[in-house]
Amino acid sequence: MMNSQAGTDVGADGRVSRELVASYREHGFVRVRGVLDAAAIERFKSGTESFLEAHRAESLETLGVFSQLVNVWRRDPVLRDLTLDRRLGRIAEHLAGFPLRLWHDQMLVKEPHSNAATEFHQDRPYWPHGGDRLPLSAWIALVDVPPERGCMTFLPGTQHQDGLRPQDLHDAEDLFAADPSLRWAPRVTVPLRAGDCTFHSGYTGHMALPNQTGTARLAHVNIYMDAETVYTGDAHPVTDDLGLTAGDRLDGENFPRPWA
Repeated sequence: MMNSQAGTDVGADGRVSRELVASYREHGFVRVRGVLDAAAIERFKSGTESFLEAHRAESLETLGVFSQLVNVWRRDPVLRDLTLDRRLGRIAEHLAGFPLRLWHDQMLVKEPHSNAATEFHQDRPYWPHGGDRLPLSAWIALVDVPPERGCMTFLPGTQHQDGLRPQDLHDAEDLFAADPSLRWAPRVTVPLRAGDCTFHSGYTGHMALPNQTGTARLAHVNIYMDAETVYTGDAHPVTDDLGLTAGDRLDGENFPRPWA
């Protein structure tokens, strides 16, 4: 699929270039242009808007910064196609360099004129994962996301900064309190056109700017984990109701690998 406005970084074989793989592994994030074509963008944007209208009250986010709905692939056939998209999974594995499974998806909608940032944080400290190599997330823009609509800013090279506690997404100082050296890391802001995608490691520090526009920032995120990941026993909304025991592999139908 190709974004006719901006071109695509995805080859006919469904893979990205060696240069993009090298950039991801060096910096901990990369932009991949034109992952979705115009028809796919419209289909998934419409599906997101419909699901959000019906389920906004179920959002895990309660402070009005954004709406966050998790594992929508289990409840909506249109969004299931996006979450389990084989090409996205293959690109993720190409970047990571090892087999992956889906950890979960999430719909992240930054509401119009929310005017609040999602502050710098890492993703991985929130997850009950053990024995895993670097996970990564595919952050798919379903509308144009310039800086004023809430695109992301990354801290390059921080993907190996592990061992930190979970950070408060609403506290601009919290990541830097956990590791003061990160305050001086370079910051790279990455605007996206609809259909573009960023991939970032679970340890790469990142934040999202406020949405100052009258248009909702619609993003769909697929989070991929090492296929060998085991459950630590810690609480998490994705695993709390699955009856897992610490040490269990996170695999099977709840954590699929349809691109294998």
